[in-house]
Amino acid sequence: MFEHMVFFKFNETITSEKEQELLDKLLSFKGKIPGIVELSAGFNVTEEEERKQGYGLGLRVTFENKEALNLYGPHPVHQDFVKSLDGVIENVVVVDYPIV
Repeated sequence: MFEHMVFFKFNETITSEKEQELLDKLLSFKGKIPGIVELSAGFNVTEEEERKQGYGLGLRVTFENKEALNLYGPHPVHQDFVKSLDGVIENVVVVDYPIV
């Protein structure tokens, strides 16, 4: 299995409604993208501002295998989500690793 973690840093133009729309899209991935074993996503609620560094939304996806992870990026549902980030994203951090 493979773990895929993503952390989103939004710019100052994002609204709370847009943030919720993005979270809802992420949470819908499990039923729409093959190879997903587990998925969780949510808003960053840490009280440690120096560690938060402006990253407001996190995603964790466990994939069946490396092939499923590789097919996830170009999947139309994922690409639709990526397009919805236009104009509101400042930075994204991605970490992928095999689960041993």
